[in-house]
Amino acid sequence: MIRWPWRRRRRPPVQPVPQISPETEQRWMLPRTLIVLLSIIAVIGVLILLSQVAAFVAPIFLGFNLVIAVMPLQQWLLRRGVPRALAALASAATVYAFLIALLWSMYWSVQSLVTELPQYSTEFNAMYRDMLAWMASLGISQDEALQQLQNAFSPSAIATTLGSLASEAGSALVFIATLFVVIFFLAWDSMGLPERLKRIASTNPGIVLGIDHFAAGVQRYWVVATVFGLIVSALDLVALSALGVPLALVWAVFAFVTNYIPNVGFVLGVVPPTLMALLANGPLNALLTAILFSVINFVMQSLIQPKVAGDAVGVTPATSFLSLLVWAFALGPVGALLALPATLAVKTLLIDPDPKLAWVSRFISNKLDQPADGRIRQAISPGVQGRGRPPQ
Repeated sequence: MIRWPWRRRRRPPVQPVPQISPETEQRWMLPRTLIVLLSIIAVIGVLILLSQVAAFVAPIFLGFNLVIAVMPLQQWLLRRGVPRALAALASAATVYAFLIALLWSMYWSVQSLVTELPQYSTEFNAMYRDMLAWMASLGISQDEALQQLQNAFSPSAIATTLGSLASEAGSALVFIATLFVVIFFLAWDSMGLPERLKRIASTNPGIVLGIDHFAAGVQRYWVVATVFGLIVSALDLVALSALGVPLALVWAVFAFVTNYIPNVGFVLGVVPPTLMALLANGPLNALLTAILFSVINFVMQSLIQPKVAGDAVGVTPATSFLSLLVWAFALGPVGALLALPATLAVKTLLIDPDPKLAWVSRFISNKLDQPADGRIRQAISPGVQGRGRPPQ
């Protein structure tokens, strides 16, 4: 068949793709103020959602932190030729031993206090009479004070208090049981973690680098908190023993436990030994106990430790304090314990990889001489430019 030239079909000319001018693109963007307000609303919504599922999220995140904290032990055992299963079980046993020792110390402290308090019933009655006299000097009669006490200790009030305590005890048991189960499964799954990270690194190196940075920060944080807790506990034991405060060892152990709560842990730890000193040795000894205990714990926990822990996590002391308030609202009392690790997780996994949020990293970072973890962005940028291929 002969194809004549004049019968050839002409292809329509290719129309150029219309270019969007910067002015047109700017018109379609939301106002910056609206973007900020929507971001704040989204953050508040996420925090409220976390507060509703805190009973589920808190033990999982705490177990995740504890398993990460003992990962160096597992890696050391693997380098020594220990089988992976035994190394994983050893790391889980280490976490269990730490938790059991912590729970037993709290139980022993409460039991010692309950045993010791009846010996000071005379002093307590004298303090009660002095309080009534002081209230009378303020114009509050003894009958009014007794009426207030009867309302506070009425059968309905006592029943309500006991019901809330039983509910809290049940929630605590569920939390502990969930935590122990989560720790076992996380430690067991950690045997195959290196291979999983290698596979992820082949396509998403930035994510692996962020996880590595988060794990290193969590390990440093728990080491710093434990070491400072031991130092504060030893100093409190010496100071309370020198002042003759009963149950000095109990209050030292209590100070060690409260040391894991950043910035405000010493406030919880100073009240019991001060009351005990007031019952046993009088107001002057109680005042000296409160001053000495507060100075030691405030200097160590609120001045030195936040600086060292902030360096370990990579945030400023003000950020660590604000994170305490935020995560305590979102996750309850356990959120105060996990404030810095949770902030580190948000920073390294959500903020640092995004170049648009670089200003947030620089604002909350305690390192002013270098960008806030630009290595994660450097690891992600080549993969993005190369359509998902990892950097060579």
